[in-house]
Amino acid sequence: MTEAPNLQGVHHVAYRCKDAKETVEFYCDVLGMDFQLAIAEDHVPSTGAYDPYMHIFLDAGNGNVLAFFELPEQPDMGRDENTPQWVQHIAFKIGSMDELLAAKARAEGMGLEVLGPTHHGIFKSIYFFDPNGHRLELACNIGTPEQMAELKRVAPEMLDEWSKTKKAPRHAAWLHEKIAEEG
Repeated sequence: MTEAPNLQGVHHVAYRCKDAKETVEFYCDVLGMDFQLAIAEDHVPSTGAYDPYMHIFLDAGNGNVLAFFELPEQPDMGRDENTPQWVQHIAFKIGSMDELLAAKARAEGMGLEVLGPTHHGIFKSIYFFDPNGHRLELACNIGTPEQMAELKRVAPEMLDEWSKTKKAPRHAAWLHEKIAEEG
């Protein structure tokens, strides 16, 4: 067997959007992203199929790129109705709690409904939706290196237990106890 590829990060993550222009304006205005480039074709390069599209790319910081496709000749976009809305989301890192609270105030000032901050023990986050119905999360890390090391240490045991029981393992119960103490 050959060696696994030497991954150098995520090149981009792509989602569908309803309107490319509205999506660019939202991400630039609400999150301060920089609109990097647009690619538009009538035929899909990988398959050759006729399917006109606009493919937009936004700079999410630190070399991370968020991309979207507008597909005007496809049926209206929807979502996986068998998956709760809170599951599928795009999470962005914020540098401090002050920045997180400022981002919340900014989003609310632009008329968005914002949930949070929600305390996850090792990070706090806020949630809101983009114009396409994609749930967005802004997260501020608050975990210590020791907490992160302990979570990494117990992760394989937790996964094994979950795989067998489909019940939440208690290996990291201390995390929820910490949240209750701070609550």
